[in-house]
Amino acid sequence: MAMVAQNQQYMEANSSSNSMNHQLENGKYVRYTTEQVEALERVYAECPKPSSLRRQQLIRECPILSNIEPKQIKVWFQNRRCREKQRKEASRLQTVNRKLSAMNKLLMEENDRLQKQVSQLVYENGYMRQQLHTPSAVTDASCESVVTTPQHSLGDANNPAGLLSIAEETLAEFLSKATGTAVDWVQMPGMKPGPDSVGIFAISQSCSGVAARACGLVSLEPTKIVEILKDRTSWFRDCRNLEVFTMLPAGNGGTIELVYTQVYAPTTLAPARDFWTLRYTTTLDNGSVVVCERSLSGSGGGPSAAAAAQFVRGEMLPSGYLIRPCDGGGSIIHIVDHLNLEAWSVPEVLRPLYQSSKVVAQKMTIAALRYIRQIAQESSGEVVYGLGRQPAVLRTLSQRLSRGFNDAINGFNDDGWSLMNCDGAEDVIVAINSTKNVSTSTSSSNPLSFLGGVLCAKASMLFQNVPPAVLVRFLREHRSEWADFNVDAYSAASVKASPYGYPGMRPTRFTGSQIIMPLGQTIEHEEMLEVIRIEGHALGQEDPFVSRDIHLLQLCSGIDENAVGACSELIFAPIDEMFPDDAPLIPSGFRIIPLDPKSGDPKDALGTSHRTLDLTASLEVGQSNSHGPSDASSCQNTRSVLTIAFQFPFENNLADSVATMARQYVRSVINSVQRVAMAISPSGLTPSVSPKLSPGSPEALTLAQWICNSYTYHLGTELLTSGSVVGDSLLKDLWHHQDAILCCSLKSLPVFIFANQAGLDMLETTLVALQDITLDKMFDDAGRKALFPEFAKIMQQGFAYLPGGICMSTMGRHISYEQAIAWKVLAADETTVHCLAFSFVNWSFV
Repeated sequence: MAMVAQNQQYMEANSSSNSMNHQLENGKYVRYTTEQVEALERVYAECPKPSSLRRQQLIRECPILSNIEPKQIKVWFQNRRCREKQRKEASRLQTVNRKLSAMNKLLMEENDRLQKQVSQLVYENGYMRQQLHTPSAVTDASCESVVTTPQHSLGDANNPAGLLSIAEETLAEFLSKATGTAVDWVQMPGMKPGPDSVGIFAISQSCSGVAARACGLVSLEPTKIVEILKDRTSWFRDCRNLEVFTMLPAGNGGTIELVYTQVYAPTTLAPARDFWTLRYTTTLDNGSVVVCERSLSGSGGGPSAAAAAQFVRGEMLPSGYLIRPCDGGGSIIHIVDHLNLEAWSVPEVLRPLYQSSKVVAQKMTIAALRYIRQIAQESSGEVVYGLGRQPAVLRTLSQRLSRGFNDAINGFNDDGWSLMNCDGAEDVIVAINSTKNVSTSTSSSNPLSFLGGVLCAKASMLFQNVPPAVLVRFLREHRSEWADFNVDAYSAASVKASPYGYPGMRPTRFTGSQIIMPLGQTIEHEEMLEVIRIEGHALGQEDPFVSRDIHLLQLCSGIDENAVGACSELIFAPIDEMFPDDAPLIPSGFRIIPLDPKSGDPKDALGTSHRTLDLTASLEVGQSNSHGPSDASSCQNTRSVLTIAFQFPFENNLADSVATMARQYVRSVINSVQRVAMAISPSGLTPSVSPKLSPGSPEALTLAQWICNSYTYHLGTELLTSGSVVGDSLLKDLWHHQDAILCCSLKSLPVFIFANQAGLDMLETTLVALQDITLDKMFDDAGRKALFPEFAKIMQQGFAYLPGGICMSTMGRHISYEQAIAWKVLAADETTVHCLAFSFVNWSFV
């Protein structure tokens, strides 16, 4: 039996050996030598998936592979591709795991911070309850989560010890905001954290000024991130200039710098801002790098007073960047921006823009984190752009477009800009820059050498009920609805090297179609850079090979309707079809900034969606009464400021004619944008636009005629000295009248709809901002008691004389006047009352 068992085992082993040999013969199991593997790897590096002919050729050319069958070679390449795929997948999963681990760490830290904030709020709530139930207790209003930051004067900064003391205090306060509970942070609307998000974003809920905070994971080393963020002009589009005046060494290899920064104004209705700050860069004990910054008080900080005359000095409360090295590479970054933008210095209608933490978050905090992530992805080769352009070149072109547009809007004197024929009565401002050289670098004999400079026609207006992202998308996709291609051709000729391009304009027919050629876009598609080609054809017997097309370099941003507080822009500049990297750019375009209504604003409760700011519509009393809050849809209470700026090259002897053309063209664009807004506004809402509320518009001319006629009709005297003035002369005389004349609508809450220059000076406001001022805001208690009983008299006999008194400007200053006259303004039919007018005689500031 034992012998039988042994024979059986031998037969089974022999059978297994035969099976193994059979499998080897079939190519399933092959043992390769080191030399054979190296030869196959060399081929794999060149061609991971060789064809049958290539495998046979490999066997013939490589003697060490001659004993291996082509089928076995095929199996080896299949296995090699599979191993490569598994390796890449494992690497990807490891990267995702590191990112999730880092995000989890951030979320846990954020959760801990929120727990501390909840504990603090519970303690403060209990303390307030105890105080309320204790009659003898003194109310303590200091329990809010408000950061009060004492400013440090220049006297503290006259010595290194004083600077270091300020720097250390700034560091402590910044870290308490970045990782602690010094500021009551709430989640940024529409920005939920998650594995695919850019980061965690928050805005301040109750603190002095406006503040925003961001946390995120970036695949760059801390030193590289610090280098990028300190160069604020490279990523902060609103930064005009940053200059380091003093640099001193500090501990841990850090530095202390005194920095002067200039920031563009976003519209023509507000002055620009500048900051005089101390910036402290240091390394913490745990290896983290910190760059923190705060303002220094004192008017002597920065350049001379003459250089800063067009700026309002803003305040930067402790802000900065905390960059922590991350396990496995990369960095975790915390960004805090905390500013006081001095909202008192802008018209009341624009103050929500300067009091909105959402706007600061979108423009500075989120923009900084997105820019760093963009650089990281470009460095890793994940982003590929069209037309063979390098990422750095495209970023430079985008920056030049944005900077040129901001320069045109602001019109700084030190850049060579000056107003042209401006008496304050124009709805479109024209500025001239004779020092701006518009020339290409293609040839020294370029015909542009005689150009005199650049003209800019610009205007700002208030929009309602039109989502900025929707309007910008429409303007981008349907250029023919608002643009005049012949004007585009005039501007485009200034950058053409062809001697036929300028100054003579050849007759051309444009098809109206545009071809959009993408150059690149940011990783979240919030900004797109593209080339626009508008096709043109000659109308005469001319060289058919000469290009008549118009080419534009265009930057479009803010087209995401869900981006809360984001600015929407469409900026473009004519370019030569060859499009060199150093092409001259003369940017023009549109900027639409949403106005975040202040919380608790009574206008919000009333609903501003049914209010209209168009002059003629404001006079329709019956129409205004027919609308109500029930008409509002999902975009109710949406308001935004639209700024338009168009630049045109000119010759020295043609400046006046080009200025006239520029002003007329911008007015036609404004009218077209109004029609577009009407077409794309949500159903049930009437878009409200007020671009033409200044003298010079037909609506203002009509109202001026009604004001003068009604004054003469009711009071029996003429408002103006000459009874024969008509048309533009009447309007000009009314605009420059010595008494302040204001008109308000006939509503339950009367709103001012027009004022002459004296009226605007008295209220210290602008024509756009005027429409957010109600009649009751202007008078004190005594003035309201004197005015309200007279309303019935005004409506019955048509006018009333009001005694002298005191009223108040939008800046809070008291105004005295000897007498006021109120009368109802009748329409042309002299039967319909459209509004009330007031004339304040001999007014002056108290």
